[in-house]
Amino acid sequence: MEQEKKVGATVESLRATRTYGKFRCHNPTCMERLEPKKGQKTIKCPTCGMEFRVAWVKDGFPRIRGPVWEVNRKVAEDAFEMKMKAKEAKGKEALKENKEGK
Repeated sequence: MEQEKKVGATVESLRATRTYGKFRCHNPTCMERLEPKKGQKTIKCPTCGMEFRVAWVKDGFPRIRGPVWEVNRKVAEDAFEMKMKAKEAKGKEALKENKEGK
């Protein structure tokens, strides 16, 4: 008979995948894993450009304290501006097609 593999509890299986010294970006569309250097006060996500303040619970155990508002506001304004330009261009195309269709 084959011996069944011993499966540990859920807590034990999660412990194997836990990463200390890292956390994920709080931007819901990004979720990149960030790893600040020891003592670093801020960290910037290389994927989405958002920046966060880092708090050190203990040596080697960082947590996100909050966003750096000036940087994140600029990122949000740039994204909004790009969306509005795309919407405006789409509207102009629709008007042009309407005029040509009549």
